[in-house]
Amino acid sequence: MKNLYNALNLKKLLTLKELGFNFIDPIEEFKESNIELPNNLQSLKKIANSCHLCQLSKSRTNVVFGEGNEKAQLMFVGEGPGATEDATGRPFVGRAGELLTKMIENVLYIKRSEVYIANIVKCRPPNNRTPTPTEALTCRPYLLKQIEIIKPKLIVALGSTAYRYLTNDNTPISKIRGNIIDLKDFSLIATYHPSYLLRNPSAKKEAYVDMLKVKEFLNL
Repeated sequence: MKNLYNALNLKKLLTLKELGFNFIDPIEEFKESNIELPNNLQSLKKIANSCHLCQLSKSRTNVVFGEGNEKAQLMFVGEGPGATEDATGRPFVGRAGELLTKMIENVLYIKRSEVYIANIVKCRPPNNRTPTPTEALTCRPYLLKQIEIIKPKLIVALGSTAYRYLTNDNTPISKIRGNIIDLKDFSLIATYHPSYLLRNPSAKKEAYVDMLKVKEFLNL
């Protein structure tokens, strides 16, 4: 929450500066305890859709908030939206999304609509580049609130960026993938991002094994 709090305060200060203020006394409104995100996804989505706290908001077409079962026991978290996602406002609907859907339906034998899918950042980074730390940390409170509301039993981190910003661990994905980690409020397993699998088909075997572990963990 601290990064969102700081970004909101900076936005307020810049607005006051534009209005001609050069100095203000500390005010109660700036206390971090007053910065709260709503406890339902629809209200949270409205806030995210109007967010302009980082540079990604300047180039986006649509905010890609996330979608799926709001009471899902399984949640997938990727890096960020691509071109198709930016155009549609939906996560994982391009080629990588098609592969993810096959992984869910053909390995776990459940419908995509039964899980929840989101990303570390909710606006597309230009040219599909990796989100900067500032972008990821500014957007992360929205994702953490989604997790708090949905309360998934297991999160699948798709790729190193998702894993890093969910765990604050920089271990390479090749070394950590397939291991189920018990975090405070949920368990997490990392696997390769579907985009990586499209570029490196030989890694699909390892991702398949990871998904079997997901299936076993959830007793699907």
